[in-house]
Amino acid sequence: MAIHVVCDLENIEPWVRALKNVDNPVEVLTIDNVKDKSSVEFVLAWTYPHGMFEEYPNLKTISSMGAGVDHLMSDPRLPPEVSVVRIVDPLLSQDIYEFALSVIMSRLRRLSFFRDMQRQKIWKRKRYRRISDVSIGIMGTGVIGNHIATQLHNTGFRVAGWSRTPGSSAPYRKYHGKSQIDRFLVETNILICLLPLTPETENILNKENLEKLPEGSWLINIGRGGHLVENDLLELLDSGHLDGANLDVFREEPLPASHPFWDHPKIEITPHMASLPLPASVAPQIVDNYHRTLNNKPLLNIVDRTRGY
Repeated sequence: MAIHVVCDLENIEPWVRALKNVDNPVEVLTIDNVKDKSSVEFVLAWTYPHGMFEEYPNLKTISSMGAGVDHLMSDPRLPPEVSVVRIVDPLLSQDIYEFALSVIMSRLRRLSFFRDMQRQKIWKRKRYRRISDVSIGIMGTGVIGNHIATQLHNTGFRVAGWSRTPGSSAPYRKYHGKSQIDRFLVETNILICLLPLTPETENILNKENLEKLPEGSWLINIGRGGHLVENDLLELLDSGHLDGANLDVFREEPLPASHPFWDHPKIEITPHMASLPLPASVAPQIVDNYHRTLNNKPLLNIVDRTRGY
């Protein structure tokens, strides 16, 4: 038996080393080298051709290489009897918090404006904003969203969260469901999307919702590109209703060179790197789920396929 890896990484050796550091006898193979597909029971996956897992009759578990599972849930031919698990790692949550905080503080202190002035050799001051001047709204208060909302609250920001269901109590204000999304949005100056991508959340960052934000607000999308209606964002930026957007995820990745986001003066782009799984940090739970699969034990961080996360 082995952990079989299928992904688009050029080099999987860091993953192989990390997994074997946890359990040296475990065999780690690329799925391309499998001769007997009936022997495969556990797969560690990121991107892959949809429908390929239909060819593995004894596959029991697919583990995502990261926290997201939409790359798996979007496969219409994913065998229904196969369990899907995701990564839950405090380090990933902290990485995303630090990314969000850096973006927020850069915006508050208008650092992009001063970089532009530097390139033009212009000595010009511009009034900055303080932490107490803005309200932050977190869309999606699961494990990662709750961590970020709590950390920002502890830093001194006014924070509110919105999710599909009420969830557990938190130190920040919480809203839930369609009936409360308007109240959430009208109080938000900085909107951070951390939702999972499901049929219910696709296109949620649309003109109807984004127009409810106060004028001069900005968007940070760390969720998925499918949450954002791109033309709606461009319209609201060009009209001045939104002051800016920081985008880390996109409908098509890499973002095509011809895409209007690249040259828009109010958009700042990062290449889907708000958090990158550290193999050494996540390997223990992957190996644990591998052994649980072999021994028919309950899996860790199993995905509810009816909800999509």
